[in-house]
Amino acid sequence: MKINTGLPAEDLNAVGPAAKAIEAQGFSGVSTQENRQDAFLPLAVAATSTNSLELRTSIAIAFARSPMVAANMSWDIQRASKGRFTLGIGSQVKGHNVRRFSVPWSAPAPRMREYVQALRAIWGCWANGTPLDYQGEHYQFSLMTPNFTPEPCEQGVPKVQIAAVGPAMMKVAAEECDGVMLHVFCTGKYLEEVIMPRLDKGLENSGRTRADFEISGGGFIATGADDEAVHRMFEWVRKRVGFYGSTPSYWPVFEQHGWEDLGHKLNDMSKKGQWDDMTQAVSDDVIHEFCVTGRHDQIKEQIQQRFGGVVDVVSLPSDTPSDLLQELQAS
Repeated sequence: MKINTGLPAEDLNAVGPAAKAIEAQGFSGVSTQENRQDAFLPLAVAATSTNSLELRTSIAIAFARSPMVAANMSWDIQRASKGRFTLGIGSQVKGHNVRRFSVPWSAPAPRMREYVQALRAIWGCWANGTPLDYQGEHYQFSLMTPNFTPEPCEQGVPKVQIAAVGPAMMKVAAEECDGVMLHVFCTGKYLEEVIMPRLDKGLENSGRTRADFEISGGGFIATGADDEAVHRMFEWVRKRVGFYGSTPSYWPVFEQHGWEDLGHKLNDMSKKGQWDDMTQAVSDDVIHEFCVTGRHDQIKEQIQQRFGGVVDVVSLPSDTPSDLLQELQAS
């Protein structure tokens, strides 16, 4: 099992030392989110500051960028890191695409399929000299001259993974991508009964096996050095479950447990701005379905029980002890 952690991205001047420290601590890799900061720039710094850390955007928002732009940035980081970069992309929701990034919205899964196919067509052109000719409904690429072709990448093209929640996006991940990044809004029951059968079917359709595919995430982990730290993390998870659970696109997870009424209740409260009340509406029993919980000296067995044999990569806080990282990586 690989153990990743988030890369602090607030100050690019501090990214290099932070990445070196994370590598020295024994983490398998680092990831960046596209929230307040760009997801690619910190990884470019980390690529030149580290030797073994795997680097991944988790996630970069796909539709806000042309596949050509994402392909170019990914290629450069892949070259700089000598083959350690994975492009992790997600669709985001309609509101962010239309109102935050001012890009048109359409059914996300078919568009994401084209996005990944276009990336591979562009990278194939650069890697093999294949004429660029991708013609889809959403993306069309047919121009690439030597002046715009980047230098060769000896380590091969980047891997690409997508974030997926629903069945359509899960199908795209299994049929087109090198892996899937599962949302933290996921229970063990939903993972085993819904997600894995869909992924297995998609891999079968693409002529691949589970060994060809990496699964990341799929739930929260609340851990810390002492009970107080664990409790703080547990309450933070409660807020996140309340937040995500208010959005209808995440309700299939609730439905798997018969919690449809909770989703509607949270949605109504969100429309009224009752954010604190939303948090209190989520019971401890619900949180335990989404989250494994325990101190550093307790959490190993729980992580193995929940994720072992199913998930390949989980994320832990940067203060996780090195000996725990080594034990989990060996499992």
